Amino acid sequence: MIRREARLFVCAVQFLTRVPTPQLAGFQPEWIQQSARYYPLVGQLVGGAAALVLYGAAQVWSPWIAALLAVAAGVVLTGGFHEDGLADTADGLGGGLTRARRLEIMKDSRLGSYGALALGLTLALRVAALAMLAQFSPFFAAAALLAAHGLGRAAAVGAMTVMPYGGDPGMAKEGRPDSASLLGLTVAVLIALWPLVFFSPATGASGLALGLVFGAVPAWLAWRLIGGRTGDVLGAVEQAFEVGFLLAVAGMAVG
Repeated sequence: MIRREARLFVCAVQFLTRVPTPQLAGFQPEWIQQSARYYPLVGQLVGGAAALVLYGAAQVWSPWIAALLAVAAGVVLTGGFHEDGLADTADGLGGGLTRARRLEIMKDSRLGSYGALALGLTLALRVAALAMLAQFSPFFAAAALLAAHGLGRAAAVGAMTVMPYGGDPGMAKEGRPDSASLLGLTVAVLIALWPLVFFSPATGASGLALGLVFGAVPAWLAWRLIGGRTGDVLGAVEQAFEVGFLLAVAGMAVG
């Protein structure tokens, strides 16, 4: 049992990051979906590393430089995995007039106007919120970054669990959530919530609420326009949740 869970954790690290990991013998595609329970933990590892960069940089440079370096560290560790999903989702949902055309655009590796705007605005908002928090307290900003990364991945797992698959048939499990996926979501949420101990109940609740509102926007649009989720949509949900969470925490802490 422990060996199986360790294997799924390594699979989650391989899928979500560029961090070197041991090779998984006998890899099976279903491991990716099964490993989703550990996505928030992987997010916390990425967020923790970025938080250390932010806290250390804030001792030397301005809050804006510290925030930029922290966001850059997260992008490097993940290879821009979720950011790429956000850009592809924005291009597809914004630029296509039919479901087929939207999916075709989302598969295109080229960056379009909608994707560039979405990517630029979300990066700017994350940096601005973190800089605002770092000016208030570098430790508080680091804690917010740690929480945002883990909770953002949990939001993506939630969307994966409750949304039907909207991409090409046969590429992912379709149908209603089963007991295994619901158990995985429960584990993911429990893992994601612990960093909220660094915040007051009001601040934590506000961050969760606004994060869920922001994350629900790309999920709802994808459900309406392409019939459900794809991997790119899950990346967009994660990024949108991070922005909403950080904005709410910054507003509560500094406002």
